[in-house]
Amino acid sequence: MPELFSYDFMVRALVAGLLVAVAVPLMGSFLVARRYSLIADSLAHVSLAGVGAGLLLGAAPVIVAIPVTAIGALLLEWLRQNRRLSGEVGLAILMSGGLALAVVFANLAKGSNADFTSYLFGSITTTTRADVVTLAVAAALAVGVIAMNYRALLHIAYDEDSARIAGYPVTFLNYLLAALAAVMVVLSLRIVGGLLISALLVIPVVIASQLAGSFLKTILWAIAVAMVAVVGGLVLAFYAGIAAGGAIVLTAITLLIATMIWKR
Repeated sequence: MPELFSYDFMVRALVAGLLVAVAVPLMGSFLVARRYSLIADSLAHVSLAGVGAGLLLGAAPVIVAIPVTAIGALLLEWLRQNRRLSGEVGLAILMSGGLALAVVFANLAKGSNADFTSYLFGSITTTTRADVVTLAVAAALAVGVIAMNYRALLHIAYDEDSARIAGYPVTFLNYLLAALAAVMVVLSLRIVGGLLISALLVIPVVIASQLAGSFLKTILWAIAVAMVAVVGGLVLAFYAGIAAGGAIVLTAITLLIATMIWKR
């Protein structure tokens, strides 16, 4: 296996995958605790609409997708906080609308089907040095924000009304977490793919919840599981010649099944 990482593109893929494995399950722990685990799936569909718009306009897809996805995340949070729609309904509308726009924009952007497919299913081996640097900055920002607001975010995740009474800036932190999730989802598209990113947000957290006895340990276990899934998925993808995003998610699912069997 050492020869696997003698290739520069595999080293970049590994670093990018591990960055995603740290930041995405970290945010996923708070989102799953709020029963908001489908937000990554919904935001991924919205980000695909941004990618399609970027391809149509001839602009860098990620540059267009980040503000589009952030606006979608903030809109979703606004609808939830103002009780205009329940969380599940808002997620479903955002998901279907985002995917519909993505398909339309991709069809209108002539000759861009190959690029759009790489965002749908991921293309981790084409990750550039600039992608890794951008992802590192975003991951560091997400980790820093959550570390500084850990107690408040934990309180909000389990009892939002009580957190307001305690004096925490609940509305601001909700919007901030939604925006950070949007940015990480967009930057993870080339790593895992828009159709699979929600699996990396949810599955490691589900596995960790069966192994850990506290919320902090759940976060640490989730990150560790995600890292194992990334490394195992990359190895599987390299030697089996399959898509890396799918291999990473299949590895995570295998770990989930093994954990359930072991717990039983």
